[in-house]
Amino acid sequence: MAEREGSVQRGGLLYSVRHLAQTLFGAAQTRLEILATELDEERARLEQMLLYALAAAFCLAMGIVLCVALIMLYYWDTHRMAAAGILAALFLGAGVALALILRGKAKSRPKPFSITRGELAKDRAMLRGPQA
Repeated sequence: MAEREGSVQRGGLLYSVRHLAQTLFGAAQTRLEILATELDEERARLEQMLLYALAAAFCLAMGIVLCVALIMLYYWDTHRMAAAGILAALFLGAGVALALILRGKAKSRPKPFSITRGELAKDRAMLRGPQA
């Protein structure tokens, strides 16, 4: 009878260890999926910022070119200067607006992997148990 109780306890221990391992692997898999999602979100955010940066650089470059053309046209005939000035102001304004949007997005970005960090903090607190 004592032999049977020992085998039941060992089976119970093996079951508990196996169940704990499954739980840990499940939690790890969930955390990795969250991390992968956050990596995708971070990549998309960086792509968007790159597009804004390229658009701002293009508009600012066009504004500079048109400002140079404006100076050149200043000495030319009648209303060419007004047209070039309006276009230069338009491109410069768009470039400044896009640069400000880019700066705002860079400043207001969330901390990378904040959800993963939060889940890991919850896991660590749960493993510590209740604090007395």
